[in-house]
Amino acid sequence: MQYQSLIFDIDGTLWDSRALVAEGYNRQLRKEGLDHLAITAEELRPLFGKPLPEIAEVLFTEFAPAERVALIDRCTVSQNQLLQEDPCHIGYPQVQETIAALSRKYRLFIVSNSNQGYPELCMEKLGLTPYIEDHLCFGDTGTSKGQTIRTLMAKNHIENAAYVGDTQGDYEATLEAQIPFIWASYGFGQPQGYAHKIQTISQLLEL
Repeated sequence: MQYQSLIFDIDGTLWDSRALVAEGYNRQLRKEGLDHLAITAEELRPLFGKPLPEIAEVLFTEFAPAERVALIDRCTVSQNQLLQEDPCHIGYPQVQETIAALSRKYRLFIVSNSNQGYPELCMEKLGLTPYIEDHLCFGDTGTSKGQTIRTLMAKNHIENAAYVGDTQGDYEATLEAQIPFIWASYGFGQPQGYAHKIQTISQLLEL
């Protein structure tokens, strides 16, 4: 592999948290008497990878934009509480072992469209904290994923990197950030382009 650094997406790339996220959201919706808005893991599939305001626009159409964002922020707090409580046996096969092996040769990072706290939970639960040098998310920057990637690269003086993700949105982010895209085809999306394709995360070791 010709890259010096790898930047990873989370959902659909490192783990599949849809069921737990849906449960966390539904806990908050029940608490607020909004049971009719309960969601399923499958409903989240096409939404994962999008910024939270866009997800809120799909899930909570009956509210005004500001109320939608406030509600989804409360739902993500509930989601993170559940993820903290749960053992989170939701990582894809060989994630921890692959990340550990890659860290011996490459600088590793995470960029996600999540709120703050989510990348840290993923790293903690999957045992990745010792191997990930830095991370940024939408909650940190409030910008597009492509711009968040560029911010992370500038902050860490990264000149040569590829992004590992699974959706069209991830691919578009790499076009904006002007870095190659490695498609995790075991994830949630069908992007229109990629530089490399992997069917398991461990295949990164073969590139």
